[in-house]
Amino acid sequence: MKPLYVIFSIFSSTLLFSCVSSKKFNAMQQQAQSKYDSLYARSRSELQSCKDENEALSRQKLALQNQTENLNKELPVLKQNNTQLLKQLQDLSVISSTQAESIKKSLDNIGAKDVYIQDLQSAIAHRDSLTLALVMNLKGVLGNINDQDINIKIEKGVVYIDISDKLLFASGSYTVTDPAKEVLGKVALVLKNQPDIEFMVEGHTDSVHYQQGVLLDNWDLSVKRATSVVRILQYQYNIPPARMTAAGRSEYITVASNDTPEGRAANRRTRIVILPQLDQFFKLLERK
Repeated sequence: MKPLYVIFSIFSSTLLFSCVSSKKFNAMQQQAQSKYDSLYARSRSELQSCKDENEALSRQKLALQNQTENLNKELPVLKQNNTQLLKQLQDLSVISSTQAESIKKSLDNIGAKDVYIQDLQSAIAHRDSLTLALVMNLKGVLGNINDQDINIKIEKGVVYIDISDKLLFASGSYTVTDPAKEVLGKVALVLKNQPDIEFMVEGHTDSVHYQQGVLLDNWDLSVKRATSVVRILQYQYNIPPARMTAAGRSEYITVASNDTPEGRAANRRTRIVILPQLDQFFKLLERK
């Protein structure tokens, strides 16, 4: 009985030791696999980073090569420009001594010029307000007229009054119609209240050739239409003739295409241009 117990004890111990060793081996194997996987993943990541850096360096190298090529191409031009600039500076140093002194004096007076600039800006703002008031007055007296027949606008500080020839003249005529005289009377009423304003009356035609009697072409027709309007303003509405200029622009200043009837109708117009008061502006510029 005792030998059997000993044998059983030895067998149990061996079996237990075998089970423990197998579990430990599996655990070690899993641990080793985990370390291997981690090392492999990190190696792949580092390899990819190296590839990305290599590609970036390759692109930078290519960009630098292109930049170097471009600079090499520009270098002769820059050398030539530098040579020309040096020559110009040499020439200036010979002839501009008095000019340099004048520039120095101008720089010394910059403080005084600031006040002058402020006055100039104030004068320009005042002029713009008067221009806006003039436009509002014109639109007020002409408010009941079709916008297609008369248009008032401001461009670059200049007031333009465009009146269609459909309103002013019969077809092929330069005689002002009676309804148009009433319109011109309303315009004259505003202009008479601004005695310092001078203006130009421009005749415009379409591109269709015109010839009749003493009128040889569209130049003649445009001038005759302008002078017809000027005469109405002078003799019927007592605008001083010294304030007016009559001009013909023929077919060459268009507002639409002459390829359509609508475009040609838009181009046939008489334009009143309120001339800027340049003499007063120049006096302001000449102030010291």
